[in-house]
Amino acid sequence: MVGKDDDFVNIMHADTAGTKTSLAYLYWRETGDLSVWRGICQDSIVMNIDDMACVGCVNDIILSSTIGRNKSNIPGEVLKEIIQGAQAFLDELSDHGVNIHSSGGETADVGDIVRTIDVGYTTFARLPKNELIVNDIKSENVIIGFSSSGQASYEKNYNGGMGSNGLTSARHDVFGKQYAKKYPESFDPSIDDQYIYSGSKSLTDKIEINGTSHTIGKLVLSPTRTYLPVLNQIFKTHRKNISGIIHCTGGAQTKVLKFIQNKKIIKDQLLETPPLFKLIQSESNTSWKEMYQVFNMGHRLEIFVDQKYADEIIAISNGFNVDAQIIGYVEDQDKNSVLIKGAHGEFEYFG
Repeated sequence: MVGKDDDFVNIMHADTAGTKTSLAYLYWRETGDLSVWRGICQDSIVMNIDDMACVGCVNDIILSSTIGRNKSNIPGEVLKEIIQGAQAFLDELSDHGVNIHSSGGETADVGDIVRTIDVGYTTFARLPKNELIVNDIKSENVIIGFSSSGQASYEKNYNGGMGSNGLTSARHDVFGKQYAKKYPESFDPSIDDQYIYSGSKSLTDKIEINGTSHTIGKLVLSPTRTYLPVLNQIFKTHRKNISGIIHCTGGAQTKVLKFIQNKKIIKDQLLETPPLFKLIQSESNTSWKEMYQVFNMGHRLEIFVDQKYADEIIAISNGFNVDAQIIGYVEDQDKNSVLIKGAHGEFEYFG
């Protein structure tokens, strides 16, 4: 939400980690690893702050939490891990010049309406009007895609690239039926049984990526990567040169359809699909066309600029060990569409 006042705009956003909390619940119950809850608070925070970054807001953000738990299933040690994890994440961002101020929040026992836990955050900031970025995507723009996987300089571990979208599908498509029997509180009982944990994997099965072994559960639970340290640097020199920023969350690679007028978005040089998304597709037999509509498939942020600025922006991202490259371009046409050409085929989507 954006509200105008004199020379400033007021920006507010609210979001939750969604069904990723259910997968964290399973992993914690199976392994005793409390650290996954730190990733959950990061997921929810990032879904707020990275959306705000798409209009140019990357600093001096106020954060408030709303956590509802079923105390029969979620003990105090989990709440402690979430609260401390959130502050640790804010401290890490501060080290990179991104200041987010915690204003506290509400933690409630709501077992009548929550089966495990719901972790949500609300963010607020004021931004000078002349710093606001409004999407005005042009036919002469190229598209820079920023990788969602790998290990950024500000991350402690390899990131599978999942983000917080598509988790309802991913956790049931990848992991096995044994979890339905052991943890019936982790899913909606009204869902047809054939769709509940219908995959072949266990949470602790391993997959090798670049010579390193990762548990599949932890891979899917990779905390949603924030791009704020990268964007904070980009905005210092290129804020006025940006025609649009898209956070590829709901709608994934087709989300840009909501922000264009009479444009064709051509993505024909995509980053390589991370192993995690190949695993999800293999387990679920989801069509590749649908995969691009549900999952970010390797990049969760796009910046639209004239080509002459691209090299400098890419260099800034690479400086944080976040792979970035030109992944496509924009053309004029009399309707809105996205065309994806890549290793998995050619697909077109219309707005």
